Amino acid sequence: MSDSAIIGKGDDTVPKRLLVWSENRPLWQRDALRRIVLNGYPDEEAFEELLALCKKEHGDATVTLVAMPLSKDHLPIDPGAGESNSLSSITNVSGVNQLATGQTLNFEESGMTIVYGQNGTGKSGYTRILKKACRSRHAGEIMPDVYSSSPTRTAKADLKITRTGGASETVAWEDDGGSAETLSAITVFDRDAASVHVQKKNKVWFRPFGLDIPDDLAGVCQEIKTRLTSEKESLEQKRNSVFANPTWSSRSALGKALSSLQHDTDIAATTPKTPFSDADEARLTKLQADLAQDPAVAAKAQRDYATQLDQLASCLKRIEQALNDEAIQGLYATKKSADDMRTAANTAAHDAFSGLALEGVGETVWRTLWESARSYSQVAKEAGAVFPPSPGDICVLCHQEIDEPTAARMLGFEDFIKKDTETKAAEAERTFKEAEKEFRDVAVHINKVSAAYRNLKAGNFTLARQVLRFIALARRVQVQTLAQLSGEDVPKPLALPESGAEAVNTEAAQTRAYAASLDDASGGEAREAVLNEQADLQDRKQSRELLDIVKTEIARLAELKRTENCLRDTATTAITRLGNEIADNLITPRMRDRFQQEIVALAGNRVRVEVVRSGGKFGSPQYEVKLYANPKAKVHDVLSEGEQTCVALASYLTELANASHTSALVFDDPVSSLDHRWCSKVAKRLDKEASERQVIVFTHDMIFVNDLAQLASKRNTPIALAHLTRGQDVVGIVNKDLPWTASSIRDRIDKLEKEARAAKRLFEAHDDEGYKTEVSSLYSRLRATWERALEDIVFANVVMRHRDYIDTKNLKRVTALEDADVQGFQSGFKKCCDFVDAHDPSRGHDPEPPEPVEIMADIQALKDWSEALRIKMNGVS
Repeated sequence: MSDSAIIGKGDDTVPKRLLVWSENRPLWQRDALRRIVLNGYPDEEAFEELLALCKKEHGDATVTLVAMPLSKDHLPIDPGAGESNSLSSITNVSGVNQLATGQTLNFEESGMTIVYGQNGTGKSGYTRILKKACRSRHAGEIMPDVYSSSPTRTAKADLKITRTGGASETVAWEDDGGSAETLSAITVFDRDAASVHVQKKNKVWFRPFGLDIPDDLAGVCQEIKTRLTSEKESLEQKRNSVFANPTWSSRSALGKALSSLQHDTDIAATTPKTPFSDADEARLTKLQADLAQDPAVAAKAQRDYATQLDQLASCLKRIEQALNDEAIQGLYATKKSADDMRTAANTAAHDAFSGLALEGVGETVWRTLWESARSYSQVAKEAGAVFPPSPGDICVLCHQEIDEPTAARMLGFEDFIKKDTETKAAEAERTFKEAEKEFRDVAVHINKVSAAYRNLKAGNFTLARQVLRFIALARRVQVQTLAQLSGEDVPKPLALPESGAEAVNTEAAQTRAYAASLDDASGGEAREAVLNEQADLQDRKQSRELLDIVKTEIARLAELKRTENCLRDTATTAITRLGNEIADNLITPRMRDRFQQEIVALAGNRVRVEVVRSGGKFGSPQYEVKLYANPKAKVHDVLSEGEQTCVALASYLTELANASHTSALVFDDPVSSLDHRWCSKVAKRLDKEASERQVIVFTHDMIFVNDLAQLASKRNTPIALAHLTRGQDVVGIVNKDLPWTASSIRDRIDKLEKEARAAKRLFEAHDDEGYKTEVSSLYSRLRATWERALEDIVFANVVMRHRDYIDTKNLKRVTALEDADVQGFQSGFKKCCDFVDAHDPSRGHDPEPPEPVEIMADIQALKDWSEALRIKMNGVS
C-alpha cells in the first residue's frame, strides 16, 4: 500500500498525516518521531537509544529498552475553527530551577501579558515550564534547584486553562514526559524555535511545522545509517583471518560447512557426531604416511597387511572352533563316556575277582600293572615270552615257576582283559585322552599372530583390543575346561566371547580396497575417497578449535545481518514522499503569501526576501529564503542578526496559516539582541496578534516593554503587566505590574497612594522616625513621577530618555499645554523637593513632614493635573 493511500482524505492537518503515516513505519522510527515532536532533533543519548531500538526490532535480545511510538497524545491539538485555549495562570510551582514556591503568575486571557524580568530573575524557569507542558519541540531539560540540600526532583506546576466560551480547567502538570492535550494547542517561540526556521548553513531555509519533522526524521535515519555503516565496517574487519587462509580442507564435510557459513547456520550441523579418538589419530597417521609414499610400495604394504589379517582371522576361527561351547561340551561328553564305560568294566572286574585275597583286581592301577607286565614279557626274552605264562614257565615279574593254579588265575585275568566291557572302556579312555590332548594342544596366544596384531593395533585399535580380549578369555576358558576335566571345582566358568574373526575379515577386505585406491595413480574414485577420508580426519582433529571460531563467526554474521537489516530501515524514500505530500497539499498553497505578509509587517521593505520552494536532500522539500535582487546571494551572510530574527519570526507566524484555531502564543525574549528599530516592528506585530488571540511575552528589554504597553493602550488591547524579582535564595518572585522605573503614571500614582496609606499607619502608631523616613521616600517617588509626567504627558513621549529617535507624530499634542499647567507642575514638583533627601540639609533645618491628609492631597494634585492635561491633549486634532 502506498503512503498516499494510507493518508486518508479526511486527514487534513499536518499532525494527523504524520500520525497516520507513522503507523506503518518501523517502531524505532515511530519512537524517533515522538522524540522529534516533543524535544526537537535528538541528542547523543537519544541517538544511542534509537540505535538500540532499531537493533532490538531486528532481533537483538540484549536490548531491554522499550520503544514509545508517536501517538496523538504527543501532537499539538487543533481545538477547531474559531476555538482557542488560553492560559489563565501558573501556580504551585515546585522543582523548577530556583523558582520560588507559593507564587501565582496570572495572564490576561483575551489580550496581552507582558512579564518583565532582568537576567537571572526566573523568566527562563517559567518559559521552560510552558515549553515542556505545551510540547514545544525544543523544550530542553528542567533542572531542580542545584543549590538546595534536598531539591525536589520532579518539576510540577498547576496551569489554569480557559477555553472559548469561558470554560476552564486546571492542569496538574508534572515533568514526566506527558502533558495535557489542551496545553498542546499553545505554542512557544524562543531562540531555539527560531533555529528550526532559519538554519544557518550556506543558505537560509524556512522549515514550516510538519515539513521539518520529516526532515528531522530523515536526518535521524542518516545519522543511524552512518553509525550502522561504521559498525558494519567494524564487523567486516573482525572476520577471522582463517577464513581468508583456511586451515581446513574443502574435501571434508566440516570444511565445506565452514566455507559456506551463514548467519543462521546451525552450529550442531557443523559439529562432528563423535569426538576425534585415538583410533582416528592412528588412521590419520597411517593415511598421511601411506599417501606420502610411492603408491605401488604403499599398496604392496597394505596387501601384505591384508594377508596378515587373513591369517589372524583363520587363527581366531580355529580357536573359536576348538574352544567354543559345542567343542567343550563334546569333550565333556567324551570324558563322560569313558568314565561310564570304565565304571561298567570295574563292575565286571569286581564280579569276577571278588574272591581273591587282594582287592582292586581289574581296576585302573591293576590294569596298568597287567599291561606293563605284558609289555615287559615281550622284551624279557629274545623271542619274547608268552603272556600270560603257561604252567612251568618262569614268571617275568617274580622269576618263579608258574604253577597250575597261578597259570589258571593269570589266564582268568587275560580273559577279563579281552572281554567287551573292558575293551570298550579302554577304547573310550583312549579316545578321551586323544581329545583332551588335542584340546590342550590348541595354541591360544597372541604371539602366534603378533605381527598381524601389532599392525591391527596401529590401524584399528578397537578391533585389536577385541581380538586381544578374545584370545585372553579363550586361554582362560581352555585352562578352566582342563581343570574341570581333571576333576577341579571351577566356581564361575567363563564363556567364550565373540572372536572378531568376521570383523578382521572385513578389515582385510577394506585394506585390500585401500591398497587398490593407493595403487590408483590416475586419481580415480577410490583414491579420491582416501583423500576425502584423510581430509575429514584432519579437520575432525582440529574441530574443537575450529568450532570456537565458528561460534564467533556465526555470531558476527548474525550481527552483520542484523546491521544490514537495520540499514534497510534507514532509507528515506518514504519520508521524502511524505514531506512532498505535506508540502503540496497542506503548506505550499497557504505559505508563500502569508510569509510575504509577515515579513513586510516585521521589516517593511528593508528585508527584500521571498520564500521559494526548493528540492530537499532527504526528508522533504525545502523552502529557501532568497533575496529578490540577488537570488544566488548567501542570505545569512547578507542579513543582519536583527533581519534574520525577523525572518525567523515571519516564518514562525506563517505557520499560523496552517491552524484554524487562535490559541495562545508565548514569546520568550523575541527581540533578544535587536535594536529599537526591529523591536518596534516586532512590538507592532505582536500587538496586532494580541487583538486576535492571547499573546504572552517574557522579556528583559524595558524599551520593548514600553513599546508593547503603549501599542496595547492605543489599540485598547487588554493588557496585564508583571515583573519577576530575586529573593535571598530564590528567583521568580511575582510582582503585579512593572517595576517602578517602567510603571506608567497611573500605576505610579496607585503605588504612591498605597505607600501613603502605609505611612499613615506609622503616623497613627506615633512612629515619628519611621513616618519621617517613609514620607521622605514617598516624596522622592512623587517628584520622580512629576518628572516622568513631563516626559510621558507634557511632551507626549515625543522625546524619551535612552531612546535614540524622536517620535514627532505626537508633537502637536504638546500645544495643549497652558500656563496653569506649567504652574501646577512647578508647584507640585517644588513641594516634593522640600521633603526629599537629595541634598544634605543644614543642621538647623529640620522641617516636620506633612501629615497623611496633606500627602494624599499632594498625590491627588498630580493625579488631577495629569488626567486634565491628557483630556486636553486628546482633544487636539
